[in-house]
Amino acid sequence: MKILIVAATEPEIEPLLAHFNIKRPFDVLITGVGMVATAYALGNYFTLNQQHLVINLGIAGSFDRGIALGEVVEIVSDNLSELGAEDGDAFIAIKNLGFGESQYYTTASLGNYLTNAALKKTTAITVNTAHGNEASIQKVMEQAAPQMESMEGAAFFYACQKAGVAGLQIRAVSNYVEKRNRDNWKIGLAIKNLNNFAIELISSITKV
Repeated sequence: MKILIVAATEPEIEPLLAHFNIKRPFDVLITGVGMVATAYALGNYFTLNQQHLVINLGIAGSFDRGIALGEVVEIVSDNLSELGAEDGDAFIAIKNLGFGESQYYTTASLGNYLTNAALKKTTAITVNTAHGNEASIQKVMEQAAPQMESMEGAAFFYACQKAGVAGLQIRAVSNYVEKRNRDNWKIGLAIKNLNNFAIELISSITKV
């Protein structure tokens, strides 16, 4: 099986790369941060390569305090929550404007690749500006009710859907979505747990 690992930045997957350093049973694509960079990198890659499974790995912020810092989750739906138009205090999603979709979904089932996977299935939004303001957080919660937030996820799902390839999005919670406070972040823990799961998943698929 041909596998592609996709990440916005290399540090997010460094432990995975180190673990399979001698013989990697997968290709790696570092897209850069953000939905534009992700869409371009994947579109360019898919025109030149064919994969059976694409796995997006990364860290994310959580709106849901029931999800622990460092916890690894599967994103099953992702929304381009900023794509649309303002009408006074109201927001009109791009679908309601009649110009397309903003909601995208996983194109693969994690259970098909790791039978004992017990990750929570969560919803997310993809944004250009990470939320750190109480008013904007409240507004997006009322608008989209997301559990997670990243800057690439929906673009990843979109690219996989358009290319007709199986795509999984796996993320670990590095912080809660709140007023920006780096002292509360657990990036190291999130990266550790994310990569431990990724190693288990890849080993299960490839038997390496």
